[in-house]
Amino acid sequence: MSTTPENNTREVGKRVAFIAALVLVLGFYFILLGRIAVSLITSGSIPAAILGVGVFLLPLLGVWVVASSVRAAFAHQHLARRIHAEGLELDTSDLPHRPSGRLERAAADQLFEQVKTEWEADPDNWRSNYRAARAYDYAGDRTRAREVMRRAVELERQERTTQTG
Repeated sequence: MSTTPENNTREVGKRVAFIAALVLVLGFYFILLGRIAVSLITSGSIPAAILGVGVFLLPLLGVWVVASSVRAAFAHQHLARRIHAEGLELDTSDLPHRPSGRLERAAADQLFEQVKTEWEADPDNWRSNYRAARAYDYAGDRTRAREVMRRAVELERQERTTQTG
């Protein structure tokens, strides 16, 4: 399948619809858990009330996880739009890909080494952090990718604050 802007837009639309549906299902689930928790708490039984408090914490934790994940996704998308507008996206079109669409391991590692040099030269620049996070992701190191992306988001936020303030 070729990656045309129309295909990319369609793919993004499908993903957004899927995520929205998941959030709605989770919201319904959290409401049900909350109702169960309230009925346990108001049942008059001390063990049931204690269990109800525990059950009530589950949807609160769930709402926090969903909200922080969606907030992070919006922040990452904001950085992706800025990187795209500045023409600084990592170009992987000429690199060898697996049938799954992922980069071949050797190509991903080579790309990471190139980006790592840029990142080490300017570690306090959100752009180099964003590119490093993407390179980590391509190389399969999701934990470091998330960590560096969080740093990129914070650095970009600081840059925006400094420019407007």
